[in-house]
Order: sequence, then C-alpha cells, then structure tokens
Amino acid sequence: MRNPHNEPLVAERQKTRTAGEASPERRCVLTGRHDDRDALIRLALSPMGDVAPDPLARAPGRGAWIGVGRAELAQALANGKLKGALARAFKGAPLTIPSDLPERTEAALLRALTDRLGIELRAGNMLLGTEKIAQGCRAGAVTFLAHASDAGSDGPNKLAQAWRVGEEAEGTGLKGIILPLDRAALSVALGRDNVVHLALTDDAAAARVAAPLQRLLHFMGRDEKSAGDVAASVANDDFDTKGE
Repeated sequence: MRNPHNEPLVAERQKTRTAGEASPERRCVLTGRHDDRDALIRLALSPMGDVAPDPLARAPGRGAWIGVGRAELAQALANGKLKGALARAFKGAPLTIPSDLPERTEAALLRALTDRLGIELRAGNMLLGTEKIAQGCRAGAVTFLAHASDAGSDGPNKLAQAWRVGEEAEGTGLKGIILPLDRAALSVALGRDNVVHLALTDDAAAARVAAPLQRLLHFMGRDEKSAGDVAASVANDDFDTKGE
C-alpha cells in the first residue's frame, strides 16, 4: 500500500477489485499489446457491417479492442492498417469503417464520462458548490475531487488544501483532477448552473468515474496510466488556467 502522507491518495481509494483478483485483459488489434480492459476501447461490428465505438463494451455481437490514441487511430485509418486489423479480428466479415471514426470515438468516450457523472449525481454520491465541497473535504468524506478545464487556480487550490487537511495528507501533492470538460459542458451534463468543481463521496463511485475518464484522457493523448491511477497521474499538475 502507498504511504498516504507521501503520495496522492485517490488512486488507492478508487480500487474496487478484491485483493488477488485478476484484472481482465484484452489485446489491441493495432499494436498487439495486452492491457487492462478498462484501459482499452472496444469497437463493435453491427449486423449491417458498420464499425462503431462501444465505450461501455456492451454492444452485442463481435468486437475488437484498440489501445491507441486519437492521432494513432487516425493514422491507422488513413494508411489502411486499421482496416486490415479489423478484417482479421472480425474474421473477414464485410465491414464499413466511417471516415470520422476518431471523432466519433472521442465523442462517445466523452458522452460515457458525462453520463456517468450524471448518474453519480442522481445517486447522491456527488457534492457540488464550493462550500459544500470544502466542508466534505475537511470532514474526510471526499474520495475524488475534480475541476472544470476553465477553472481558475484559486478555487482548485483552496479545495485541494481542504482535501489534504481532511485526508491528513498535508505536504503531499494531492490536488484533484482537471477534467477535459469546461464549466459549460459540466453544467449541461449535470443539469446545474455554472458547475466549476465537483467531488465524489463514495469509493466505488470514484472508480466508476475513473474508468471512462482514463479512457478519454488516454485517447486524447493526455495520460497513459492505468484507470486506477488516473487521479494520481494528474494530482501534481500545476493549475495554469485563467478565470474564476
């Protein structure tokens, strides 16, 4: 286990698998590398032969997994490598790959994240509003702290300080996460006005948010850590955005 006084805490608190339980792995059809299923993206083949992103890995029928970012996917699409890899994965079945698959994939991953945030809010696992979040942080009730991409430095830094106090982690780099969503997108996703900061108060909820968040960050080329380490990977980032 990590020393909570020397390293960010959220990654440890987000773990939901029991000790010793094997993490399911999948193979990227483009690179051949095996990775945790939560770190890869499933592409599904419809009965009509259309290839589409399946960010929740729930679509019926055949599927293939990719572990590359948007730029690499676009290149593989352009040079025909993706078509060849999918033809092998789908065993020669007729298939149609949309020319905007990278854009569709990012949009689907973003939607999966915002949908999950909305679910956690409705389930009562989320705090909104600076004062409520600060109180939860100081009480040690927060397991996940996040901020809009256009949040200024003042609010995130004050909340991070309250979080470190509540977690008895003063002197560490624990700060929280800058989401790939601005306040307008967060407000729409959560059905509230001017959402700049959010916090989760449940370990399992934090893990459920971390998985789609990590897939999106990796696809955008912003992170290459495992889903469980998504908070730790950005906890030491400097806040350099402007605004509130």
